[in-house]
Order: sequence, then C-alpha cells, then structure tokens
Amino acid sequence: MSEITPDLVRHLGVLARIQLDDEEVERLTGQLDVIVGNIAKVSEVATPEVVATSHPIPMRNVFRADEVGYTLTADEALKNAPDAAEDRFRVTAILGEEQ
Repeated sequence: MSEITPDLVRHLGVLARIQLDDEEVERLTGQLDVIVGNIAKVSEVATPEVVATSHPIPMRNVFRADEVGYTLTADEALKNAPDAAEDRFRVTAILGEEQ
C-alpha cells in the first residue's frame, strides 16, 4: 500500500497554498511515492557504523591562521586623510543624512 495518496497530495497543496488540478495531483502522487520509497531504501542501509557525509571529499579550511600583526595607530591611518576629526575619517554626508 502506498504511503502517498491523492488526498494527501491535495492536503499538502492546500497547506502550501498551491492550487493543483487532478492531472497534477495524479502526477505528484506517483513522483512523491517514488521519492518516499527511495528515502526508505536509504534508511534501510544507513547504520551507526557508517558515518554520515555531506560532501564526497573531505573539506578543510583554506584560510590562513589568524595571527596578530602590526596595525596602524589612529594618527598613522589619518596622516594622509583629506579631512579628519576625533580620530576618525571625516566624509561628506550622503543621502540627505546631514547632522
């Protein structure tokens, strides 16, 4: 006996707010039944000894290590700025956000 019935597909359509005609219900009933069957087959062979995988090859971080290095002081950073105030770059207001 199939787990997916036309009534279930119609109900899912209502929940998803998708209007389905009879042809679509018939087609989706078969397709969803095949999907559920395939999931059941995979569940049968899945065992605790087999580690779940999300990628077929091992993934690793390719970024460099986060190491503290030399940073500019506020005076050094602002030395060549066209305009500065209170240890910050000073820029023209945009989008009418003048203060």
